[in-house]
Parts: sequence; C-alpha cells; structure tokens
Amino acid sequence: MKIYHIDSSARKAESVSKSLAKLLVEKIKKPEDTVTYRDVSSGLPFVSGIKGAGFIIPENERTEADKKLFKISDELVKEFKSCDTLVISAPIYNFGVPACLKAWFDLIARNGETFQYTDQGPVGTVTNIKKAYLLIVSGGVPVDSNMDFCTPWLKQGLGFLGVKNFEVIAADGLSRDPQKVEKVKEKINSL
Repeated sequence: MKIYHIDSSARKAESVSKSLAKLLVEKIKKPEDTVTYRDVSSGLPFVSGIKGAGFIIPENERTEADKKLFKISDELVKEFKSCDTLVISAPIYNFGVPACLKAWFDLIARNGETFQYTDQGPVGTVTNIKKAYLLIVSGGVPVDSNMDFCTPWLKQGLGFLGVKNFEVIAADGLSRDPQKVEKVKEKINSL
C-alpha cells in the first residue's frame, strides 16, 4: 500500500489534527507499506494570474511564474496519483478548509492530469485511490452539520478527481469536550 499523508493545520507540535493523523497512519500502515508525507501548511503558492483553467497552458506560452507553479503542481500531482490510500487531516477554520489545503487542491486539479473534460462533463481520472481517510478536527463546528463546509468540500473536490471511498473520522466539539480526543484515539486504534 502507498499512503499519501497530508497535514494542513497551521499549528505545529500542538496540533491535534496532526497528532491524530500520525496515529491513524501508524495504525493502517503495514511493514511493507510506504508513506509520502506532505505538510501543506507552509510553502505552497496560491494559484493566481494563471491564464488557463485547469492549468491548460502550452509549454511554450508559459511565463516564468507559470513555470514555477507547474513545477510545484507536477510534484504534487505525482504524489497524489502514485498513492492508493489517502490520509488528510484538516482542522475546520471558519467553517471551511484551511486556505493551504485549498491551495494544495488548486495545484492538483489539472485537466488532463487528474480530471478530463468529456461530452458528459468533467470526469475524475485518479481512480487508483482505494480509500481516503478524512480526519476532521473542530473546536466547535460539528462535523457533517449544516455549519461544516470542510467535510463536504473535501468529498466533492476529491470525488471530482475520481476518489470515491471516504471514511470520515470526526474529532469535533473539542473546545467543549477536550477528552473527546481520547475517544477518537480509541476509534482509530479499533480500525
């Protein structure tokens, strides 16, 4: 199994989502498995000023800024397409995904690479990912509630690229019940 582990919390050592995701990866990983780790919380550029939707720009027409974005995008697309198991830890920030996770998605959503336009509309081409674990952490917003725009956004975005099988692990309401982290750890350990 090839696991792609993505963390997106702006917090470093004290991040609940990162510590829970690490535990999850340790739990599902077998000795022969490989893990590619990516912390998207710093260092990713935001897509801006690019001329073509879905990164459709002929190579000879790319500006230096385009080339820089394509280089980073190519690396992220390669990581994404080479896994069969995806683990994403995402804190809910202001009801949605962290901006850095949105930046990661914008860099991997590429026409001809991770989806394609057809007569029936866009179709995801990344069908090798057998399971996506979405570890969603929130201080107050209940996961899968009408205030949670993080979880459905991740499912929609990843589904657009071809990912179909999701397991959501919710660590929500932590500001009211800090002990819930232990319950989530028990759930992860029971997988």
